[in-house]
Amino acid sequence: MLEKLFTSGIRADIMSLLFNNPEEKFYVREISRLINKNPSGVKRELDKLEKMDLVLTEKEGNLKYSKVNKNSPLFPELKGLIAKSLGLPGALKSVLTASDAKSAFIYGPYVNNANLPSLDLFVVSDATHLKKNLDDIEKRFGREINLTLMSILDYKSKKKSGDRFLKKLLNTKKILLLGRL
Repeated sequence: MLEKLFTSGIRADIMSLLFNNPEEKFYVREISRLINKNPSGVKRELDKLEKMDLVLTEKEGNLKYSKVNKNSPLFPELKGLIAKSLGLPGALKSVLTASDAKSAFIYGPYVNNANLPSLDLFVVSDATHLKKNLDDIEKRFGREINLTLMSILDYKSKKKSGDRFLKKLLNTKKILLLGRL
Protein backbone atom coordinates (compact mmCIF):
# COMPACT_ATOMS: atom_id res chain seq x y z
CA MET A 1 0.00 0.00 0.00
CA LEU A 2 2.76 2.46 0.92
CA GLU A 3 4.62 1.65 -2.30
CA LYS A 4 1.59 2.69 -4.34
CA LEU A 5 1.15 5.87 -2.34
CA PHE A 6 4.78 6.88 -2.46
CA THR A 7 5.65 5.34 -5.88
CA SER A 8 8.94 4.03 -4.52
CA GLY A 9 9.46 0.87 -2.52
CA ILE A 10 12.71 2.26 -1.15
CA ARG A 11 11.00 5.45 0.04
CA ALA A 12 8.23 3.44 1.68
CA ASP A 13 10.78 1.24 3.48
CA ILE A 14 12.80 4.27 4.64
CA MET A 15 9.69 6.03 5.90
CA SER A 16 8.56 2.88 7.67
CA LEU A 17 11.92 2.61 9.45
CA LEU A 18 12.18 6.29 10.38
CA PHE A 19 8.55 6.83 11.41
CA ASN A 20 8.54 3.70 13.58
CA ASN A 21 11.75 4.84 15.28
CA PRO A 22 11.22 8.60 15.64
CA GLU A 23 13.83 9.00 18.40
CA GLU A 24 16.58 7.28 16.41
CA LYS A 25 18.95 8.62 13.79
CA PHE A 26 20.55 6.49 11.09
CA TYR A 27 23.31 6.91 8.51
CA VAL A 28 22.78 5.92 4.86
CA ARG A 29 24.63 2.59 4.92
CA GLU A 30 22.88 1.61 8.14
CA ILE A 31 19.48 2.31 6.58
CA SER A 32 20.56 0.36 3.48
CA ARG A 33 21.51 -2.63 5.62
CA LEU A 34 18.34 -2.48 7.72
CA ILE A 35 15.96 -2.29 4.77
CA ASN A 36 18.14 -4.39 2.47
CA LYS A 37 18.33 -1.81 -0.34
CA ASN A 38 21.12 -0.24 -2.42
CA PRO A 39 22.84 2.70 -0.64
CA SER A 40 22.67 4.97 -3.71
CA GLY A 41 18.89 4.49 -3.95
CA VAL A 42 18.54 5.10 -0.22
CA LYS A 43 20.60 8.31 -0.48
CA ARG A 44 18.48 9.55 -3.40
CA GLU A 45 15.21 8.93 -1.51
CA LEU A 46 16.54 10.49 1.70
CA ASP A 47 17.41 13.63 -0.28
CA LYS A 48 13.85 13.75 -1.65
CA LEU A 49 12.37 13.26 1.82
CA GLU A 50 14.61 16.02 3.16
CA LYS A 51 13.37 18.39 0.42
CA MET A 52 9.79 17.56 1.48
CA ASP A 53 10.79 18.49 5.07
CA LEU A 54 9.93 14.98 6.32
CA VAL A 55 13.53 14.07 7.18
CA LEU A 56 16.22 16.05 8.98
CA THR A 57 19.95 15.45 8.53
CA GLU A 58 22.89 16.25 10.74
CA LYS A 59 26.58 15.63 10.30
CA GLU A 60 28.69 14.01 13.00
CA GLY A 61 32.28 13.51 12.00
CA ASN A 62 32.35 11.73 8.65
CA LEU A 63 28.79 10.48 8.92
CA LYS A 64 25.59 12.20 7.85
CA TYR A 65 22.67 11.04 9.99
CA SER A 66 19.00 11.17 9.03
CA LYS A 67 15.95 11.11 11.26
CA VAL A 68 12.28 11.83 10.88
CA ASN A 69 11.20 15.45 11.30
CA LYS A 70 8.75 15.21 14.19
CA ASN A 71 7.90 18.90 13.77
CA SER A 72 6.60 18.42 10.24
CA PRO A 73 2.85 19.08 10.05
CA LEU A 74 2.53 15.76 8.20
CA PHE A 75 4.34 13.72 10.88
CA PRO A 76 1.30 12.60 12.95
CA GLU A 77 -0.78 11.72 9.90
CA LEU A 78 2.01 9.83 8.12
CA LYS A 79 2.98 7.99 11.29
CA GLY A 80 -0.62 6.84 11.69
CA LEU A 81 -0.88 5.86 8.02
CA ILE A 82 2.35 3.89 8.14
CA ALA A 83 1.25 2.12 11.34
CA LYS A 84 -2.08 1.16 9.76
CA SER A 85 -0.49 -0.09 6.55
CA LEU A 86 2.15 -2.17 8.33
CA GLY A 87 -0.07 -3.48 11.08
CA LEU A 88 1.25 -4.47 14.48
CA PRO A 89 3.62 -7.23 13.29
CA GLY A 90 5.12 -4.90 10.65
CA ALA A 91 5.64 -2.11 13.16
CA LEU A 92 7.27 -4.54 15.59
CA LYS A 93 9.55 -5.87 12.87
CA SER A 94 10.62 -2.35 11.93
CA VAL A 95 11.43 -1.38 15.52
CA LEU A 96 13.19 -4.66 16.28
CA THR A 97 15.29 -4.45 13.12
CA ALA A 98 16.43 -0.95 14.04
CA SER A 99 17.26 -2.17 17.56
CA ASP A 100 19.60 -4.84 16.17
CA ALA A 101 17.51 -7.71 17.52
CA LYS A 102 18.82 -11.02 16.17
CA SER A 103 15.58 -13.01 16.32
CA ALA A 104 12.02 -12.24 17.31
CA PHE A 105 8.58 -13.82 17.12
CA ILE A 106 5.06 -13.42 18.39
CA TYR A 107 3.63 -16.47 20.16
CA GLY A 108 0.64 -17.37 22.28
CA PRO A 109 -3.08 -16.73 21.69
CA TYR A 110 -2.48 -13.66 19.46
CA VAL A 111 -1.17 -15.98 16.72
CA ASN A 112 -4.68 -17.40 16.25
CA ASN A 113 -6.64 -14.24 17.10
CA ALA A 114 -5.09 -10.86 16.22
CA ASN A 115 -8.00 -9.03 17.91
CA LEU A 116 -6.79 -9.84 21.42
CA PRO A 117 -5.76 -6.93 23.67
CA SER A 118 -2.26 -8.33 24.29
CA LEU A 119 0.45 -10.37 22.65
CA ASP A 120 3.50 -12.34 23.74
CA LEU A 121 6.77 -11.34 22.10
CA PHE A 122 10.05 -13.25 22.31
CA VAL A 123 13.20 -11.33 21.37
CA VAL A 124 16.85 -12.34 21.22
CA SER A 125 18.85 -9.14 21.58
CA ASP A 126 21.49 -7.35 23.62
CA ALA A 127 19.77 -3.98 23.06
CA THR A 128 19.06 -2.00 26.21
CA HIS A 129 16.60 0.56 24.79
CA LEU A 130 14.14 -1.95 23.35
CA LYS A 131 11.44 -1.55 26.02
CA LYS A 132 11.00 2.20 25.34
CA ASN A 133 10.38 1.55 21.63
CA LEU A 134 7.90 -1.20 22.44
CA ASP A 135 6.06 1.11 24.85
CA ASP A 136 5.45 3.47 21.92
CA ILE A 137 3.99 0.61 19.85
CA GLU A 138 1.78 -0.44 22.78
CA LYS A 139 0.31 3.06 22.93
CA ARG A 140 -0.07 3.39 19.17
CA PHE A 141 -1.86 0.06 18.71
CA GLY A 142 -3.59 -0.11 22.09
CA ARG A 143 -2.17 -3.55 22.79
CA GLU A 144 -0.17 -4.80 25.75
CA ILE A 145 3.12 -6.43 24.74
CA ASN A 146 4.39 -9.12 27.11
CA LEU A 147 8.11 -9.17 26.33
CA THR A 148 10.39 -12.11 26.91
CA LEU A 149 13.88 -10.77 26.25
CA MET A 150 16.90 -13.04 26.12
CA SER A 151 20.49 -12.01 25.53
CA ILE A 152 22.29 -13.56 22.58
CA LEU A 153 24.69 -15.41 24.89
CA ASP A 154 21.83 -16.78 27.05
CA TYR A 155 19.91 -17.85 23.97
CA LYS A 156 22.86 -19.76 22.50
CA SER A 157 23.68 -21.35 25.84
CA LYS A 158 20.09 -22.43 26.56
CA LYS A 159 19.56 -23.71 23.04
CA LYS A 160 22.77 -25.76 23.18
CA SER A 161 21.92 -27.21 26.60
CA GLY A 162 18.36 -28.10 25.51
CA ASP A 163 16.58 -25.79 27.99
CA ARG A 164 13.00 -27.09 28.32
CA PHE A 165 11.34 -23.64 28.41
CA LEU A 166 13.19 -22.46 25.31
CA LYS A 167 12.59 -25.73 23.47
CA LYS A 168 8.84 -25.51 24.20
CA LEU A 169 8.79 -21.87 23.09
CA LEU A 170 10.62 -22.60 19.83
CA ASN A 171 8.25 -25.46 18.99
CA THR A 172 5.07 -23.46 19.56
CA LYS A 173 3.02 -21.88 16.77
CA LYS A 174 4.42 -18.40 16.09
CA ILE A 175 4.61 -15.38 13.79
CA LEU A 176 8.29 -15.01 12.94
CA LEU A 177 9.33 -11.36 12.75
CA LEU A 178 13.13 -11.57 12.50
CA GLY A 179 16.00 -13.97 12.11
CA ARG A 180 16.25 -17.69 12.28
CA LEU A 181 15.79 -19.82 15.33
